[in-house]
Amino acid sequence: MITLLTDFGTVDYFVPAVKGVILKIDPHALIVDITHEIPAHDIRSAAFTLGACYHNFPLGAIHVAIVDPGVGSERAAIVVAAGGYFFVGPDNGIFSFVYARESTARVYQITAQNFIGRPMSATFHGRDLFAPVAGYLSRGVTLEDIGREVDQFTRFELSEPEEMLESGVIEGRIIHIDRFGNCITNFTDRELSFDLLKQSPAVMTIGDWIISQFCTHFEQALRKDELIAYPGSAGYWEIALCRARAAEFIGAKIGTKVILKRMKEYGDG
Repeated sequence: MITLLTDFGTVDYFVPAVKGVILKIDPHALIVDITHEIPAHDIRSAAFTLGACYHNFPLGAIHVAIVDPGVGSERAAIVVAAGGYFFVGPDNGIFSFVYARESTARVYQITAQNFIGRPMSATFHGRDLFAPVAGYLSRGVTLEDIGREVDQFTRFELSEPEEMLESGVIEGRIIHIDRFGNCITNFTDRELSFDLLKQSPAVMTIGDWIISQFCTHFEQALRKDELIAYPGSAGYWEIALCRARAAEFIGAKIGTKVILKRMKEYGDG
């Protein structure tokens, strides 16, 4: 199985060209589209999306991730073996969430010229480099045949919640906004869970907004215009409005600060 995640969209010839190259090499390959609607050049959005779902596929799946504003430059092309999966794409941080989740990731720089399409376009490595490599991996070619293992590769720092001991709060960030306008924070069950809430009620603040409703699903919102927080399916706490776009409502963006504070330390409580 080969999956594709790109910012190519579906209007142009880019996606079918990639699929065609794969199928010429391995006519029996099962190709699954994760998405081709990543915002153009948004490597971090691609990294989050891939990190949220790669492990839902059968072991052995080959994940091709191409959001590559540096195509044609000196940035390396790599294959990563991690968690029982393979990842093919540019060395630009797109696999950062994979590296964070899989401590034993092995990274290979693609160097073998016989697995690369010729002539190779300087602006379409998805078709001429990453697609052929994925096709040959599907046919059973080894990582050692494709390239050499490296210990230096690009990974961007993933924002982690920071506990502010002097003020008794935990400072987090919005790390993703989905198509529904829900704001995904970097809080996990390490910082917040329903068991912890039973021990010590809490609030989140984002700008001038206070979130005190912690729910398991959207319909638990007491009012449709009141912000709620809930544990999202990707493993992070999210902020939402029931059937409305929370990000636009509160003016949140990627990187917006979110504060978590226990009620006993909040106000007069």
